[in-house]
Amino acid sequence: MNLPNLVTLSRIVLVPVFTYTCLAYPPGRNLLAAFVFLVASLTDLVDGHLARSRKEITRFGQLIDPIADKLLITAALLALIQLGEVSTWAALIILAREFSVSGLRMLASVDGQVIAASRWGKLKTITQIVAIMGFLLGISWAPWLMWVAVMMTILSGVDYFRKAQDVLKSSM
Repeated sequence: MNLPNLVTLSRIVLVPVFTYTCLAYPPGRNLLAAFVFLVASLTDLVDGHLARSRKEITRFGQLIDPIADKLLITAALLALIQLGEVSTWAALIILAREFSVSGLRMLASVDGQVIAASRWGKLKTITQIVAIMGFLLGISWAPWLMWVAVMMTILSGVDYFRKAQDVLKSSM
């Protein structure tokens, strides 16, 4: 177990901590939940940087990192739906894209291919984090941030599928 993988696993450990702090305290201006979410989100930058700079990229890390990301975003969306802050439709679009791209990556891995994160995918992640932070901090225009995140989610999903036509054709 290397340091980048431990950082990734810490993100997974923070998911229930975040979920508890998000649901246990009133929505809007929930500084504790926002702090935990931000720390968990930043581990995504840290683990990737560490893995590349130390040349410690592992198959385990390549598998667990996107899972950790999806767990954190899913937990946040579900908690915010439960609190009545986020539209179920927005969350459904985001989660459908996440499952779809994960499935695409699984198809590619069967052929020994890796579908790396794209610029669109990274931008999608940033907009989702910013939107979720907006709700946690009680920013009045957080719903607009969420719709920007939804649009970026759709665009990045289309980009992944457009670029993976060979993967789709070879699996049908």
